[in-house]
Amino acid sequence: MPFPPRPSVPRARRLAVAAATLGAVALTGPVAGAHAVETVPGEIVVKEHPTGMLARAATRAQTAHRVIRVTDVDRALRAVRRRSSVVYAVPNVKARAAALVPNDPGRGTTAGGWQRVQWNFVGPFSVNAPEAWANLAAVKRSGGRGVTVAVLDTGVAYRAKGTYLKSPDLRTDQFVRGYDFVDRDPYPYDRNGHGTHVASTIAEATNNGIGLTGLAYGARIMPIRVLDDQGEGDASDIADGIRFAARRGAQVINLSLEFSSDVRAAQIPEMLDAIRYAHSKGAVVVGASGNEGHRAIAYPARASNVISVGATTEHGCLSDFSNVGAGLDLVAPGGGADAQLLDDPNCKDDAKPGRDIFQVTLQGRQRRSFGLPSDYEGTSMATPHVSATAALVIASGVLGPSPSPARIERHLKATATDLGAPGVDERYGHGLLNAAKATQPVLPQPAATPGT
Repeated sequence: MPFPPRPSVPRARRLAVAAATLGAVALTGPVAGAHAVETVPGEIVVKEHPTGMLARAATRAQTAHRVIRVTDVDRALRAVRRRSSVVYAVPNVKARAAALVPNDPGRGTTAGGWQRVQWNFVGPFSVNAPEAWANLAAVKRSGGRGVTVAVLDTGVAYRAKGTYLKSPDLRTDQFVRGYDFVDRDPYPYDRNGHGTHVASTIAEATNNGIGLTGLAYGARIMPIRVLDDQGEGDASDIADGIRFAARRGAQVINLSLEFSSDVRAAQIPEMLDAIRYAHSKGAVVVGASGNEGHRAIAYPARASNVISVGATTEHGCLSDFSNVGAGLDLVAPGGGADAQLLDDPNCKDDAKPGRDIFQVTLQGRQRRSFGLPSDYEGTSMATPHVSATAALVIASGVLGPSPSPARIERHLKATATDLGAPGVDERYGHGLLNAAKATQPVLPQPAATPGT
């Protein structure tokens, strides 16, 4: 095995990935009061029957209510409601943008705590997950439900059996049959944590009061183990895994793994054949650009028919480890420190490194518990954002009932947020993945007027 691929995380952290933790997962039920009405403190809204000049003024202003500042809202409401002239008196209720705000607690026990952890899902340089979820809800779809995503990785903690554990934030009923191409058996269990982390970014249970959220929650996961417990594998097993996924109907195939950037196409023909086969079967294949900081995209992401994904930081800068170069398609949150790009105002070489990507996965030396480990940064972490968004696009129907992989890829590129130099470039490709814009209904273009 002269060119072993590995999970696309920085080399120094490959064997220690998930070893440290920043906090335990809250394994509690739904938070009490998570759906309580939120109001503006110390404000009530009052409408009275207008009379005389007040009536004429109200008509001209097209309003007859006013906001009153009070010290005690309940006491003020009781007093005002006793007046015969009052039509209504209510607290001033807050509204939010039309987006799903799940109750997953993150590290703590407060509703909405996930937002303080998952900067990659909500924030200025996120993929705008809540708006994407709202777009799906508007067409009566629930996340990525109905779409199957194959995760080719170190396995997934999808089932408890013997010494193997099941993630508390992945539902048993969301998994379809997978396979272990390392041990050659039907049980692709995870002893590393990398594959579970990737699968969780794609489809972790959402709005269940546990842990964090998954971008394409509700999607089915097909766990396929092609990397061993140390996170290494070979081209033959990966090729077998890709073919397995494609034959069994996976609509998206996630490859959060990389070969060394000096591996050439002629050295991995079996894997490239498998990618072509998957593409011909209608599967969107997504791969990590690599973490060597090189000016060349690593295979399998470099292959045609693969959406290649680089990584960005919390500041909206290229991650310092992310490979760049011709053929880079998109970037997505991968965490870590900013690259030293003096011509990019988002990149600050003296800034504190941004946060990594957090998900519920196995932790500790023996991988015998679940938590929110640190040190998960890399193009491995960026890649599942794109796979999940592809699943949301398919589930939403914005491109029709059965969009081709090529059309989905064009759509993700067209809806990305431009970063760096204007237009397509070798650092950011077509830009930062924007799940919200990708799932907006595609409006029909007006017919061209003759002579225009």
